[in-house]
Amino acid sequence: MEKLIKDFLAQKVFAVVGASSNEKKYGNIIFKNLVSRGYKVYPVNPRLDMLDGVKAYPSVSAIPEKVDVVDVVVPPNLTEELVKECKKLGITRVWMQPGAESDAAVKYCKDNGIGVIYGACVMMN
Repeated sequence: MEKLIKDFLAQKVFAVVGASSNEKKYGNIIFKNLVSRGYKVYPVNPRLDMLDGVKAYPSVSAIPEKVDVVDVVVPPNLTEELVKECKKLGITRVWMQPGAESDAAVKYCKDNGIGVIYGACVMMN
């Protein structure tokens, strides 16, 4: 897993699915953490227009460029749908924050050539 984490963190463009304007929620904390570390970060939340001056998108498909890593901060049932969208878009790196993962979503990634990190928070690395 350490090698996979290093590969993910070497990328430049992240999407945070489940980004939030609520400063107490992990979707907000993770977004700000990644931005502060120099990554280009797209917030993804269908209920947001902007987050800290950055345009938010309703889905990963709506982002105008292909992202390197999708960081997931949503419930497992939504993660299971999201990984299918990632496959269609050719995205090969999905980081499931603790609580966002499910056995089905992890299996889907592994079965479809998507690198997947779970059980580890992006902010701890």
